Amino acid sequence: MINCNKIILLVGLIGSGKTSVGKRLAKRFNMPFIDSDQEIEKASGLSVIDVFKCFGVDEYRAGEARIMKRLLSGTPCVLASGGGAFVAKQTRELAKKNAITVWLKADIDILYDRTNGRNRRPFLQCCDSKIKHKLQSYIDEEYPYYNEADIIVETKNEVVENTVDRVVHSIEEFLASRS
Repeated sequence: MINCNKIILLVGLIGSGKTSVGKRLAKRFNMPFIDSDQEIEKASGLSVIDVFKCFGVDEYRAGEARIMKRLLSGTPCVLASGGGAFVAKQTRELAKKNAITVWLKADIDILYDRTNGRNRRPFLQCCDSKIKHKLQSYIDEEYPYYNEADIIVETKNEVVENTVDRVVHSIEEFLASRS
């Protein structure tokens, strides 16, 4: 295992596996795991859904950008970003300087299977029949930004450990190519 002394930033859409992969990846690299959504909740004292309801999407995104700036300027960790956090230019620029970015890329069917029926996801607060359409619009809007990540790993319907193995291997190859 190569020692990683940088932040590992996981990016991807809702349901791509950032949290489940991130927790296991942090253990593999013996690094702390941080979920940016949980950091937003700590800073605001509200759930992510309540932040949306009380302040709206623009204020949520502004707060998310502040949290990401703080986290991306911090010590090495595995950082799971909110689904749209990497869209912000400031976040992408900080990530390019201070992190290894890993896009967990999932197709729409995997995203749908992982998100359908879960009511803790504020960007998917709609009836089930519209979720696939909403996911497709996020794919169309956000995948061009995610494509700027250092590493792209396709997530599949597989046990999480297999995805983690592929992410670890990709990070090791990336770091070896830089040394």
